[in-house]
Amino acid sequence: MTDNPAPAVTRTNPPFASDEATMLTSWLDFHRATLALKCDGLTPDQLRERSCPPSPMSLLGLVRHMAEVERHWFRRYLNGEDLGPTSRYWSEAYPDGDFDLVEDADVVADTAAWQEDVAYARAAVKDVPLDTVAKLPRRGDEVTLRWILVHMIEEYARH
Repeated sequence: MTDNPAPAVTRTNPPFASDEATMLTSWLDFHRATLALKCDGLTPDQLRERSCPPSPMSLLGLVRHMAEVERHWFRRYLNGEDLGPTSRYWSEAYPDGDFDLVEDADVVADTAAWQEDVAYARAAVKDVPLDTVAKLPRRGDEVTLRWILVHMIEEYARH
């Protein structure tokens, strides 16, 4: 018997055979759950801890980064919401603020923001065709929802 309680987060393996949209969203949810599992049960100080100097990487920084990525790809680009020029965590003065400025960050609020952005993203793609086109406003490029989902899988998996 172990002293550690069972994790509060569960991770479901993607199906081996399914339609493309289900496969892509299942893999994205798998990687979202992987990040949640890595954070599960850690203290705020543990979440702020840097992996290995000089890297600014911490689990909290990654949560904050992924909240921004979810927010921008699904709200700004897919649904065309005007989020203004600001970010929750970074600015011109601190372009990597999501990773760098974690010492005084509110772990509960930042984790809640990430979960809200994930919930929004799940709802935003439900029953939306994969060939739906999104615009990247600053560059004028077009990408499909399929591309966004693959990119999001890549974002989670590479970190």
